Amino acid sequence: MKVGFGCDHTAIDLKKELMEYMTEKGYECVDYGAYDAKVRVDYPDQGQKVEKGVLICGTGIGISLAANKVPGIRAAVCSEPYSAEMTVRHNNAQIIAFGARVVGNELAKKILDAFFGATFEGGRHAERVQKICNIEAKYNK
Repeated sequence: MKVGFGCDHTAIDLKKELMEYMTEKGYECVDYGAYDAKVRVDYPDQGQKVEKGVLICGTGIGISLAANKVPGIRAAVCSEPYSAEMTVRHNNAQIIAFGARVVGNELAKKILDAFFGATFEGGRHAERVQKICNIEAKYNK
């Protein structure tokens, strides 16, 4: 599976470590930046680049808000594995976001394992996801 990674300048080290971790697990990782911690990169610019994968900024909030403005994207900020699993199982989220200033490296790995190990359950959850899509369509006219 191909997994995109995007971050702002605050999260480059964590992004690199997580990309190595996911590569070791057999994922094909695509790096959408940022690349240099000394060069400011605004999280809204990075939040719109990833369609399936991982977004990281200081808190995970700003970058997820930007990602959720892209039609069809469901990005969720999660700071622990249970929510990461459930956002896939119940919300069919394509992007996991978290904060480099909020979670440590080992917890981030557990969050990724939960997120990428989960499967969308469909059923009543598909109906709810469709309602989210309908809201998006209503306001994108």
